[in-house]
Amino acid sequence: MSKAVTKNRKSKREIRREQMERKKRLRALQIWVPITVIVLALAALLIFRATRPEVEGVTTVDAAIANQHDDTLDIPFGSIPPLGGPHAAIWQNCGIYDTPVSGQFAIHSMEHGAVWITYNPDLPADQIASLQDMVRGEGSMILNPYPNQTSPIVMTVWDRQLELDSADDARVAEFISRYKGNRGPEAGARCSGGVGTPIG
Repeated sequence: MSKAVTKNRKSKREIRREQMERKKRLRALQIWVPITVIVLALAALLIFRATRPEVEGVTTVDAAIANQHDDTLDIPFGSIPPLGGPHAAIWQNCGIYDTPVSGQFAIHSMEHGAVWITYNPDLPADQIASLQDMVRGEGSMILNPYPNQTSPIVMTVWDRQLELDSADDARVAEFISRYKGNRGPEAGARCSGGVGTPIG
């Protein structure tokens, strides 16, 4: 009788041990499966972004060296905004401006991954409003008029630039989707706490 009881007790212990081991395996799966899925999804996203073709019409230049800070810079307004290079140690706060933004600050924002959208001051009001609607509340974008700009609209990120005739061009949204937040050497860094007070 006692031998049978002992056998039963051993059997129950083994069952409990197996149940505990199953719980441990299940717990491990519950932790590692979601982590693996997230890692694979991020890897797929990075590969997708890296292999997507450039937006049609984009001009590319050799990547500028990052962290070239020079607070004595005063970049003049030319016919087209700069795409990178030496810049101020402080960045331009992202948002909408109704006055020109200095290149030395905007370049630093682009180093952080911002899209800089500039327009000729003579651009029709409805076109400006359309651009403002795209930028408002989005973060990592700067919009402002640019004196002497020859193209109606220019979209710029670190070492990439696109000249456009209209805010209705589908490439406006395509450019933002393709490059926003991922082009600069310090992409993902903050775009607030710098200089400038956006109106939106």
